[in-house]
Amino acid sequence: MTDTDLKTRIKEVAVDHFNRNGYYGTTIRNIAKDVQCSLPMIYYYYKNKKDLFDEIIKKDYFALLKRRAEQLHADNIIDFYTEFVYELNNLSSYDRKVYRLGIKVYLSFDGDEELMEIMDEWEKTLVARHHQLVRPHLQGADNDVAVVRTLIHLLENLIESIVVKNRFHSEEEIREEIAIVLRGC
Repeated sequence: MTDTDLKTRIKEVAVDHFNRNGYYGTTIRNIAKDVQCSLPMIYYYYKNKKDLFDEIIKKDYFALLKRRAEQLHADNIIDFYTEFVYELNNLSSYDRKVYRLGIKVYLSFDGDEELMEIMDEWEKTLVARHHQLVRPHLQGADNDVAVVRTLIHLLENLIESIVVKNRFHSEEEIREEIAIVLRGC
C-alpha cells in the first residue's frame, strides 16, 4: 500500500469511527486496528486524534462544500438550489459521511471548541451569502432577509434529511418546496 493509499484508508476508517462513535468515543487504537496498521503508522501522518479530525473537517468537509458550490450553474435561482440539494442524493459514500460529520460539528454535537468556533464563524456568513445569491431574483418581497432565512432553514432540513437520515428526495419534491419559499422568483 502506498503512503497516499494508507493515508486515504486511515481517513476513511476514521470517518466511519467518528460518525459511529463520535469524536470522544473514537480512539486511534481502534482506527489502527480496522486499518490493519500500527499505531506509529497513524502517528506518522497525524499528531493525534484532533489532528486527524481537524483534517477531515477543515480540509475535506470545507473542500466538499466548495466543490459542490463550484459545480452549480443554473440561470434560474430555483433550479440552482434544487440542483444543489438534489445532487446530495448522489454523494459518494465517503463524501456523505464527511458531510454528516460536518453537520454534527455545525450543530455542535461533536468535535472540539476550536472546530465549533470555526463553524460558528462560517454560519454567521450564511444569511449574507445566500442573500447575495437570492436578492437579484426577489421581486417586491416585503422582507427579503426573512425569505433568505426561511430558505436557509428549508435547505438545512432537506440536507439533514438526505445526508444524515439517508432519505431520498425527488427533484420535483425539492423544487416544489424551494419554489414555495422563493415564490415570485
